[in-house]
Amino acid sequence: MSYFKVTDWESAYTNSAYIVDGDRWPSAWAEPAQVFRDRMTAAGRARLDLAYGPGERNRFDLFLPEAQPKGLVVFIHGGYWLQLDKSYSSHFAAGSIAAGYAVAVPSYTLCPENHVGGIAREIAAAITAAAELTGGPIVLTGHSAGGQLAARMMTTTSPLGEVTLKRVRHVLAISGVHDLRPIMRRKMNEDLRIDAEEARSESPVLLEPVDSIRLTCWVGGAERAEFVRQNAVLANIWTGLGAATEVVVEPDKHHYSILDGLEDPTHSLTRTLLAG
Repeated sequence: MSYFKVTDWESAYTNSAYIVDGDRWPSAWAEPAQVFRDRMTAAGRARLDLAYGPGERNRFDLFLPEAQPKGLVVFIHGGYWLQLDKSYSSHFAAGSIAAGYAVAVPSYTLCPENHVGGIAREIAAAITAAAELTGGPIVLTGHSAGGQLAARMMTTTSPLGEVTLKRVRHVLAISGVHDLRPIMRRKMNEDLRIDAEEARSESPVLLEPVDSIRLTCWVGGAERAEFVRQNAVLANIWTGLGAATEVVVEPDKHHYSILDGLEDPTHSLTRTLLAG
């Protein structure tokens, strides 16, 4: 009998070092995101830097389809709650927009200026502000730390208001970090400052889902084992708490290429995101 134990937490949650030319990301997203914003702006279908709060980074971009939106998709960027902003992710709205949905892409105040719980409250404010501008159902998605934030919105302690919460029909968490306790073992926690109390209050795996939520946990088959495990464990636990869940492991995709499907309205990732 063999046993598995994580002994190197830095390695377990480090992505770029284990991907060929991994140092390209996430900077490789900046140019296509800018090209997409320019194209949508020229078409009169981009509303950029809309405020949802008083902070410098309390801004979101809203991209609109050609016709009346069928609903609203919110994409929440990752970066371990320490890095990036909305400008890296604009092009991931392309598939949903082509399918007829409006897409909001928010920034948020990063750690160490903020805490993970504070980021969750900012994301809730961003979703609420975007929802006030767009009718129809709401679909939430996010990548890595953004996956945690998307799932966090659909818990019984959600910072979302009841009216907005009831409009959310689906959460698709991509490579989400749904249990914050392992992250406490990483050096980055000097800046994140996650303690046991915050891990309990902000880890979706330790929280109960709201009634009738549909959850999809999506991860790449070439990702680090801990991301594959984190992806599976949230769906496993929420299934036991009455949620409708699905786990998808997309073959050969790594932690960054896993997002490529969001640019294509016919890709299974986008179709799953918007289904039903």
